Amino acid sequence: MRLTTKGRFAVTAMIDLALHHGSGPVTLAEISGRQKISLSYLEQLFGKLRRHRLVESVRGPGGGYCLAKDLGELSVADIIVAVDEPIDATQCGGKKNCLDDQKCLTHDLWEALNERIFDYLQSVSLRQLVEKQKAREAAQEPGVAQVRDMRETAGKRSPLVPV
Repeated sequence: MRLTTKGRFAVTAMIDLALHHGSGPVTLAEISGRQKISLSYLEQLFGKLRRHRLVESVRGPGGGYCLAKDLGELSVADIIVAVDEPIDATQCGGKKNCLDDQKCLTHDLWEALNERIFDYLQSVSLRQLVEKQKAREAAQEPGVAQVRDMRETAGKRSPLVPV
């Protein structure tokens, strides 16, 4: 089984959006700049994510995208399925015609693998990925996480901002 660029980029973009969740709509240009993903590619992906109600678009000045669900309700499987990414290790695409219109000897093995992969991806929430990323940032570069937190709480008193 191979996850294509479409699935990888969709998950990456959703993590980026989630990291900036709560500070207003995020533009695709911002995600594109941070993640080095083509803006036109993001537009295609976010169209699909919006149709599956994983994100909401906000029009006008200051517009962009916001998450349509709580971070804990969004799984990696939801994201991948929304962008039409197949989770399939079978040679036949699940049609059971792998070998001369018959099921091949290993078809059941790959089908079982598909189920395990899907179950795993369904068990991983966007919240978990965001928490891991924030922890990684805090451990590697405490200043980066603190600056982002300060931006998110702009206008509020924070123990990180000198008074």
